[in-house]
Amino acid sequence: MSTSRRFRAPRPCPRRRRAGALWSALVVLAAAAVTAVVPPNPARAHEPVDPTDFQQVQMARGEATMGEPMSLAVLPDSSVLHTSRDGTLRRTDGSGATTVIGTLAVYSHDEEGLQGVGVDPGFAANRAIYLYYAPPLSTPANSDAPADGTDWSAWQGESRLSRFTLDADWKLNPGSERIVLRVPADRGLCCHVGGDIDFDAAGNLYLSTGDDSNPFDSGGFAPLDERAGRNPAFDAQRTAGNTNDLRGKILRIKVNADGSYSVPTGNLFAPGTARTRPEIYAMGFRNPFRMSVDKGTGTVYVGDYGPDAGAASTTRGPGGQVEFNRITAPGNFGWPYCTGTNTAAETYTEYTFPSGPAGARYDCAGGPVNNSPRNTGLATLPAAKPSWIRYGGEAGTPPEFGTGGSESPMGGPVYRYDAASSSEVKFPRELEGHFFAGEFGRAWIKTIDVDADGSPGTIGAFPWTGTQVMDMAFGPNGALYVLDYGTGYFNGDDNSALYRIEYVGGANRSPVAKASADRTSGAAPLSVAFSSAGSADPEGGALTRSWNFGDGSTSTAANPSHTYTANGRYTAVLTVRDPDGNTGTASLPVTVGNTAPTVTVKLPVNGTPFAYGDSMPYEITVTDPEDGTVDCSKVKMTYVLGHDSHGHAITSKNGCTGAITVPVDGEHDDAANIFGVWDAEYTDKGANGQPALTTHAQSIAQPRHRQAEHYSSSSGIDVMTKPAAQGGKTVGNIHHGDWTAYTPYAPGDTKKFTARVSSAGAGGTLEVRAGSVTGTLLGTATVPVTGSWETFTTVTAALNGAPSGTTTLYLVFKGSATAALFDLDSFDLGQAGPITGLAGKCVDVRDAASADGTAVQLYGCNGTGAQRWSRVGQSLQAFGKCLDVAGGATANRSPVQLYTCNGTGAQKWEVSTGGTLRNPQSGRCLDVPGGNSADGTRLALYDCVPTSPNQQWVIS
Repeated sequence: MSTSRRFRAPRPCPRRRRAGALWSALVVLAAAAVTAVVPPNPARAHEPVDPTDFQQVQMARGEATMGEPMSLAVLPDSSVLHTSRDGTLRRTDGSGATTVIGTLAVYSHDEEGLQGVGVDPGFAANRAIYLYYAPPLSTPANSDAPADGTDWSAWQGESRLSRFTLDADWKLNPGSERIVLRVPADRGLCCHVGGDIDFDAAGNLYLSTGDDSNPFDSGGFAPLDERAGRNPAFDAQRTAGNTNDLRGKILRIKVNADGSYSVPTGNLFAPGTARTRPEIYAMGFRNPFRMSVDKGTGTVYVGDYGPDAGAASTTRGPGGQVEFNRITAPGNFGWPYCTGTNTAAETYTEYTFPSGPAGARYDCAGGPVNNSPRNTGLATLPAAKPSWIRYGGEAGTPPEFGTGGSESPMGGPVYRYDAASSSEVKFPRELEGHFFAGEFGRAWIKTIDVDADGSPGTIGAFPWTGTQVMDMAFGPNGALYVLDYGTGYFNGDDNSALYRIEYVGGANRSPVAKASADRTSGAAPLSVAFSSAGSADPEGGALTRSWNFGDGSTSTAANPSHTYTANGRYTAVLTVRDPDGNTGTASLPVTVGNTAPTVTVKLPVNGTPFAYGDSMPYEITVTDPEDGTVDCSKVKMTYVLGHDSHGHAITSKNGCTGAITVPVDGEHDDAANIFGVWDAEYTDKGANGQPALTTHAQSIAQPRHRQAEHYSSSSGIDVMTKPAAQGGKTVGNIHHGDWTAYTPYAPGDTKKFTARVSSAGAGGTLEVRAGSVTGTLLGTATVPVTGSWETFTTVTAALNGAPSGTTTLYLVFKGSATAALFDLDSFDLGQAGPITGLAGKCVDVRDAASADGTAVQLYGCNGTGAQRWSRVGQSLQAFGKCLDVAGGATANRSPVQLYTCNGTGAQKWEVSTGGTLRNPQSGRCLDVPGGNSADGTRLALYDCVPTSPNQQWVIS
C-alpha cells in the first residue's frame, strides 16, 4: 500500500458560489470522445473521508416516482435510467424531473420482473440500452408452482437480455427490441435472479444471473435436493454448478450490430467445449445481485448473497455467510458446493434429502464433482476460487462492516479519476481506484483500498444517508449515483429514492429540497396542497422557494395550493435556493383524470401473532372511484417472508378474501429475525386517457416464538453472547426499570406469555405491557434465581386486558435496585392449546382426523393434537385447518366442522368478554346443543346467550 496522504483538496473560499443550474454547465460526454483517464493503478491509501467534502442531492423520491427500485444506469448527459420490478422504466434528469419512458409486460412472481438496465458504450450514436426482464410466457401468470410430481416442463420460462433504443424524446421504442440472450427460468418458486448489466472498456457486456433455486427447504444450507419427482428448483447443481447452464453465473458476450452476439476470447470455456456454455466468464454464484466492471483494469466486482444457517453443521456444512468477489480472470467461485475460502470447513456435504445421511464433503480445492441427475454439464468442475472478502456467520466480519441486520453485499463501482473532465462535482484523485462497496441490510457505503497484490486494504466510511443501498454507479461527471430501495417489502415506499453524491471540497453545499402533497392523483379539477416542509440548507441559511406545477403555473409560496383543470400527467418541481444561489430540487408526479386505488389490509391485523404452518385468513378492501365495483380477481395478496430489513416473496393468491398457508421456513436459522409481511396490491384500469395506477398496502404478522434480542427499541440492557441461549444470544445486563419493546404487535385475545430466562443474580419480575413502559399491564411473570447465567428455565404469565388492534409490546423488568436481575432469551405468545367449555371438557376434532368436513365435538380433555387450537387472526385452527360452520350456514343448530381455511365468514370467530365465541357472519355463538356434556356431542351455532354455560369457552 502506498504512503497515506491527507484526503483534502485545497479549500476555496468558504462560501464559494456554485452555479444554480450546475448541470447546464456540464459538458455532455459523447461515447466516442477521448477521455483522459489516469493509469489504472491500485487505490491509494487515504485518511478518513471528511463528510463535509461531499453533499448528497436528492434527485427523486417516493413510490409514485420510483416504483419498486431495482437497478440504475447513468446516461452520457448524466441523467439516470432506473427500473421498477413491475416493468416500468423511468428517466430522471439532472434537475430531478422523473418521467416514465417505457413499460414492459413482465412475469413478476417472487423476485422476477424487470431487473437490470445498461447503457450501450456507443449510446451517443446508437441510443441503445439493454434491459434484463422476465417476459410473461405461457407459464400460468404469477402463480405458485404445483406440488411435486408435476410435469415441470410446463413451468419453464426465461429471462431475457434485450437491446432497445430510446427515441429522441427519450421514450423507449418497444418495436426496437432485439432479444440478445435468453436465460432459462423455473417459474412459480422463489428465488435468485441476479440481473445486473455492465460493460468493460472493450465494449464487452457482462450479465449476472442468480442460481434460480429455492432456499427454503434446505435448513439454511446448500439446496442439493436430487430426489426424483422433486421440483428441480430445489437443486442448485442444475444451475450454479452446471457448466452447461447460464444461471448462477457472470456471463460475458460481445453484442453485434444486428443484436446477435459473439463470445470474446478468454471466457471460462472455449467455444465448442462439450457440455459447456462459452458465454460463461465466471460460475459458482448464488445470487450475484450487484456487479460492476472496473473500466481501468477489466476486473469484475461482485456482491454474492449466501445462505442463512446460523451455525455450521458437521452433517451439512458451513454456517451462513456472504461475500464480495474480485474477479480478475475466469473461474469457478464454488456455490453450491462451498463458500468463502472454499476450505474443508467452508464446504458442504453430499447430503441425502430430506433427512440424511450425510456423505463426504465436496472437493472444492481439486474440483467438485457434480453428480446431480439434473446436471447437463461437466461432471468435474474447475477448482473453486476463494472470495475476496467474506463476512457474517462464523467467518467473522471486518470490524468496519459493523453489526446488526442481515448481511447484504451490493457490489458497487470502482472510481476512476478523469483529469480532463471539467466537472465541478467529480470525486478527487485521492479516491482513484477505490472500490465502493454497498450494504443493503446495514445501510452503508464503504471505500475499500485495493493493494498492489489485489488484496483488500483500508476500509473507510463514506457519507451516505438513506435506508437500503440497491445499486450504485459513477456518472460521466464523476459523481456517485445511489439507488435507495426504501423500507417496503417487495414494493417501493416513501423512502425509495435516487441520490447523487457530489464532491464539493468544503465549499458551500447545496440546500436539500423536500416536496410533499396531500394527494397526487384524482379527477379534474384536482386541487393539491403542496408542502416544502423538511427543506433545509446545510449551512443554516434562509431559503427561497419556487414551484413549477408542470402545467405552466408557478408559485413562490412555501406551501402553495394549486388546482389542475385538465387531465394529464404532470411533474411538480420544487426548487430551493440558498443565500449564495446554490439550488436543490425535488419533484412529485401528479396524475389528473385517474385516482389511485385505496387498498386496506383488514386481515391479518398489523402485528397479528402467527406460527409457521398456520393458515392465515386474509381480507382486503379496495375502492377506486373510476373503476367502480372492483373485480376481486384482480386483487392480489402476497405473503413475503421478512428477514431483518428485506424480504422474500413466497406465495400469492388473487381475491379480496382467502387464506394462505404459511410454509414452514427451512432457510433461516430458528433464531433469525424473521416475520411475515402481507402485501395487498391492486392496479386500476386507468381512466380518461391516463395510465393505470397501482397501490400497495402491507401488514406485518409477528412470530409467536421470538428471540428477545430482536427488539425494536430498548433501555438499559445489553445483548449478550451465550452458547446455551437459543441462537447464542440473550438480552442481558438487566437491572430494575430496564425494558425492551417490540412493534407492531396485536396481542388481541392471546391469553398466555412464556419466557425462557436464566439468573445468577437477584431474579425479579417480568411485566408485559401494551403501548408504553407504563402502559396497560397485561400480565406479570416471576423470574426465579436459576443458579447460573447459563441455566435456563421457563416462566409464564396469564395475559388479560390487551387493547384491540395494533400496539407496541413492552417487556419491563423489575426487582432489586442494586443487583443484576436475570437474562431473557426468548418469549412465546399464546402457542396452541385447548379450548375448554361445559363440564370442563374440550373442543375436539373427532377421531383426530384432518379431512375436510370432520366433525368438531365436545370431549374429555386429553392433551392430544385433536384438542390443540391456535388463534390465527379471527380463525381457530387445528391440524392447519379451520373451525368452520358447515356449508356456511347461519341458522340455529348449524353444525361446525374442520375445513380448509378459506377466509370466509364461516371461519371467523370473535371472543367476547363474556367468554362466548361468536360467528359474526351469522351473529350466533358456538354452542353445546341441549347442554349435553357427553363425550362426542357435536358442536353447533345457536343464538348467543352470554350467561349460558353451553356457550362459555376458555381459550388456553
